[in-house]
Amino acid sequence: MSGPSSIAATLIVRNEARCLARCLTSVAPFVDRMVVIDTGSTDDTVAIARAAGAEVHHLPWPDDFAAARNHALACADADWNLVIDADEWIMAGGEALRDFCAGLPRLGRICVESDTQDGANTARSWITRLLPRGARFEGRVHEQVASPLPRVRLPLHVGHDGYRDEQIAAKRDRNHMLLLRELAALPDDAYLLYQLGKDAQMRADLPAACDYLARALAATPVEANWRHALVTTAIPLMSQAGRVPDALALADAEFGQWPESPDYFFVLGDVLLDQAMADPAQAVGHWLPLAEAAWEQCLTIGERPELDGSVAGRGSHLARHNLDVLRSQLKALAA
Repeated sequence: MSGPSSIAATLIVRNEARCLARCLTSVAPFVDRMVVIDTGSTDDTVAIARAAGAEVHHLPWPDDFAAARNHALACADADWNLVIDADEWIMAGGEALRDFCAGLPRLGRICVESDTQDGANTARSWITRLLPRGARFEGRVHEQVASPLPRVRLPLHVGHDGYRDEQIAAKRDRNHMLLLRELAALPDDAYLLYQLGKDAQMRADLPAACDYLARALAATPVEANWRHALVTTAIPLMSQAGRVPDALALADAEFGQWPESPDYFFVLGDVLLDQAMADPAQAVGHWLPLAEAAWEQCLTIGERPELDGSVAGRGSHLARHNLDVLRSQLKALAA
């Protein structure tokens, strides 16, 4: 009779002394082993990993995240692998790992809660990160698990601070070049186009971001798990780029898909406010009431953390703040 399944945490790292101990300390109680693949650190990363009880292996950076991830999985040689990054840490739900791994082989999606705008907002993404033996990654950057196994959510929540300004600057150029190399090989890949749009947004190239996201929208199936995040990214980005009519047209086209998304109605309200500023003659009589109704709908729906790409607060305090500001302004105009 076989024994309990072995669980390993696998990481690929380089110069992560800032945050690695936090990650490994949070993971250690829930796994049997921690396997760290160092790709050329020049700081104390290796020493920190070993001090936390991790095995450290070395790999020259292959310019390919999937290759590095797969090397980590091979080194771990475990029944199950929790794939986690150094700038992430388990917030809640670690106890669910053992029960999940006692079941049949399937892929586990966990909730990664990413700080954005230096902690002002938290975006939630459901990402496949718990893999049974034999599952592997593909994709040079923003790698994805390639497997026919079903994907099941488990109540594991992981924090992530790698999108804060001081962290993202170091990754910006590296990821951009990897994305362009991948695009040359896969010019019509919907998820890759979505990631290129977000990369262009991060680099403040709004025209390119809009173009990539428009191509991604055309290629992404309605049922794709990332479509909600794609839509709620594209609508405000088009508006910020000065393409308010395009943003409104996209919002109108997607209206029937997201009746239970506070994020959809939140960004719709923002775009309607932008339209009110562009069309002051109809602002008070038309655009601002529509924005008010959109943010009211956010509160009616409430928080929906299960939606990929949802932002905490859009179904509660962020929408309430927008409504309070708008109503105070309308009251002042009427006085």
